[in-house]
Amino acid sequence: MAKLTKSQFLNGLAEMMNISKKDASEQWDKFVELAYREVRQNGEFPLPGIGKMVKNQRAARTGRNPLTGETIQIPAKTVVKFRVAKQAKDAVL
Repeated sequence: MAKLTKSQFLNGLAEMMNISKKDASEQWDKFVELAYREVRQNGEFPLPGIGKMVKNQRAARTGRNPLTGETIQIPAKTVVKFRVAKQAKDAVL
């Protein structure tokens, strides 16, 4: 089963909204910019019925180098995660 490509996604979006593929692409790019800005500023970006992008802090921890077995210190860092909404889980599963 083939995965949906960005081009196929934009074609479908353009058809659903009755707009050109170019306009659909521009609107999608604006939407993505909005999502990035909101996560950067507010820590999360909700997509009602789908889920939300969340900025999360990972604490520093001790890890192990798989090649040598040596114990190493992994520094704290910020990561972005996507939490799927219960409504989406129920609809898909």
